[in-house]
Amino acid sequence: MALAKDPGTGPEQRDAADQNFDYMFKLLIIGNSSVGKTSFLFRYADDSFTSAFVSTVGIDFKVKTIYRNDKRVKLQIWDTAGQERYRTITTAYYRGAMGFLLMYDITSQESFCAVQDWATQIKTYSWDNAQVVLVGNKLDLEEDRQVPTEDAQRLATELGFQFFEASAKDNINVKQVFDKLVDVICEKMNESVNGDASPSVNQKGNGLKDTPHSSQGGCAC
Repeated sequence: MALAKDPGTGPEQRDAADQNFDYMFKLLIIGNSSVGKTSFLFRYADDSFTSAFVSTVGIDFKVKTIYRNDKRVKLQIWDTAGQERYRTITTAYYRGAMGFLLMYDITSQESFCAVQDWATQIKTYSWDNAQVVLVGNKLDLEEDRQVPTEDAQRLATELGFQFFEASAKDNINVKQVFDKLVDVICEKMNESVNGDASPSVNQKGNGLKDTPHSSQGGCAC
């Protein structure tokens, strides 16, 4: 994939001409290289899958509009490179993201052990209100599983994240992951509007502030 431009430009300009939506959420897919982030995005946005693996260079994105709770929600979904050499590029995009799909490969213990480090990246570079779903991808490779479901569920609970196992190849839980992330973001927005946390919540994709949840826990590797 091609390297995207500066985080201050890009899809925002393209979206400016289309104001026919209620909210616009910026979402990031992060995780180690080769866990299937690009395949997951293509399955969701285009309902396509290819087994040909090409490492993402830097960062790229897709735009998809969905309907949730009688609202038209435009999603800017950013696909990030997992390699360490791109980390300074991709973390520049964390600020302003309202949701993250933190992905690991159920057949790779190494990718699961990196989840805590990725969670720290989110905590360090994103807004306090950012919501996270932990996704164990490649459920179609159950026979090669290295990461027990219970271990991942336990870590997700400790980190305060939602949790799914999924398969981009077999289209298992792909839509459900994104729907859940959008629903949680909307719930937080409603809490902020109805509460006294003095957040700034606006339509057309502006952010909100909320009390951050606990992000304690780690991998037992």
